[in-house]
This record gives sequence, C-alpha cells and structure tokens, in this order.
Amino acid sequence: MGDTLDFTAACPIPLGQYPTIQLAHGGGGRLMHHLVETMFLEAFGNETLRARHDSAVLPRPAGRLAFTTDSYVVRPLIFPGGDIGSMSVFGTVNDLAMSGARPLCLSAAFILEEGLPMETLWRIVCSMRAAAERCAVQIVTGDTKVVDKGKGDGLFINTAGLGVMEHPLVIAPASVRPGDAILLSGDLGRHGMAIMSARQGLGFEAALESDSAPVAAPVLELLAAGLEIHCLRDLTRGGLASALNEIAQAARLRILIREELIPVRDDVHAACEMLGLDPLLVACEGRFVAFVPSKDAARALAILNRGQAGAAAVCIGEVGVESPPLVVLQTVIGPSRILDMPSGEQLPRIC
Repeated sequence: MGDTLDFTAACPIPLGQYPTIQLAHGGGGRLMHHLVETMFLEAFGNETLRARHDSAVLPRPAGRLAFTTDSYVVRPLIFPGGDIGSMSVFGTVNDLAMSGARPLCLSAAFILEEGLPMETLWRIVCSMRAAAERCAVQIVTGDTKVVDKGKGDGLFINTAGLGVMEHPLVIAPASVRPGDAILLSGDLGRHGMAIMSARQGLGFEAALESDSAPVAAPVLELLAAGLEIHCLRDLTRGGLASALNEIAQAARLRILIREELIPVRDDVHAACEMLGLDPLLVACEGRFVAFVPSKDAARALAILNRGQAGAAAVCIGEVGVESPPLVVLQTVIGPSRILDMPSGEQLPRIC
C-alpha cells in the first residue's frame, strides 16, 4: 500500500463474536453504537467528532469557502498502491485543491454490505485515518448504513469536503486564455491499470501501483509563489481526454497538445495495448493539469518538480484561439487528430 496505509492489525470489534458486518450494525441499536464507538471514533477521534452530534459545529474561517462531495465505489476495495479508504480522502482533498482551496475538514458516510469482514473495514478505516493525517485534515462528521448482502459490493464511501480560499483568483475554465501553457503533473494511467491488474489477475511482469495521492500541497505552493493559475483539473474518470474536453467546452477555446510530451510509463503502455485501451482516457487519482500564462510555465514546472521522484511534471501543450471547442492531439507520427471524450465506460468501478 505504500505510505497510504499504516494500520493496526488488531480490529477493535470482537471478531469471535462479530467477524463480519451484520444488518444490526446499521439498525440504530447496541451493535451500531458499538461499531461507531469502537471503530470510527477510535480511528477518527477528534474534539468535533467526539461531540457525537448530528452535525459538526465548526469555527468560521476567513475567506471564501470551497465545498465538494464525492462517492467511491472501487472494486477491489484494496488494490496495489492504495484502497477505497485512502482514495476517498485523497480524492476529496484533491477536488478542493482544484479550486485553489486549502482543505480543512471532511465528512465520511459508509454504506456497508452485510457480510463485509470486520478486519477489512478496520484496515480501510485506518488507511483513511493515515490519509487524513497526511493531508492535515480532520474527519468531523459521518454516517453508517448497512444494506442486505448482495446489494452493496462490500463497501461504498461518500465524502464531503470543506476548504478555504486564501487568494483572490478565480480558478475555473472561464479563466482560461489563448496562449496559456498546459502543465501535466505526472505520468498517466497507473491507477486504472493497477485496478484492472488486481481485478482480473493479469499478472503483468512489472507490478503496477496506483498513483493515488493528494495534490493539495503542490497547488498551494504554486499559489504561495504568486503564480497566476487560470484553471486546475484532476484527471479522474475519463482521464486526460475528458478533463481537457470539459475545459475546452466551458472556455469555448481550442486546446492543442503533443503526444510525444505526454508521459506514460512503458508498463502502462503495455497494459493498455493488451486491453485495447488508450492511456489518455484512463483514470488517475493523483494527477492534474494546470493552465497558466506561458510566461509562468517554467517557474510553475520548477515548483511542481521540487522534491518529486520519478513523476516529473511537464508542459504538454497550449491553448489556441477562440473556436468551436476542440482538443487537438498532434500524434507522435506527425498528423493531428481530434481527442474526444470517451464513449461509454472503459473501466467500471475504478474510483
């Protein structure tokens, strides 16, 4: 799991008595109370959560607020490089970072399937705790529901996140301008291919690990350096292609990128070729694109690459003139083609 998982193996629930989740764990009685007290409060305990109230009462931060919500339905629950718990924290923090917000706190709601092993739940909860500590956020409120066996795929997690904007910028597609440089924070496709490898037992020669990671810190560094960031977008479902198409359509601009500049590891290329997938359409969980004025591109890249090992940020293209919104990819062999959004679902249940 890398450094995203540092859990205590001893589950606090008496496994001899309750080795798996029971419907009664969601029934509002003693078992539910015991699960919340010994599992979730044990892992996430903080002053706000220990109030045991129906809502978290928070101090009012100075500045504009950013608020986001997301749901996580990945299968398998634990995969090379991460799990549904750490990914739910990182994904929510990353969504806040894409508006330039400093993440403050999260909520977490668990939809548990009857029969889920208690040890699996404890491992994932501990992973969430480690991820929250890494991101310097607290989980301050939550909920637990249990559904019948066969109705929940093990575990679903819903999160919401609150962050504060400490700058005057409007970081959004509407701020993108012709001539902006497009920066990519690292290599593509590892998350989707790691999930497929684990799910299908493909056994590639080189073990593929997800790129699941928080990205708030480098974004806040860019802002602290006074860079004029126009737009940020993390590359989740639909990958780079969907993100760029969404921005092009909202900004009503043409986006030009060069295939030879886009970093994709050889093992990811090989896995994509085997499965008939385009790495530009495969989801990531720790990558983003940044649109900045061309004059700031070199300084932004230097900041993004500070302390990075093996996942260098690069400039992959620029924003063209006002036109029907298109993403144009100049291929390695020379000709250009339109890079469209994916049609249908390439990889089900990957985030």
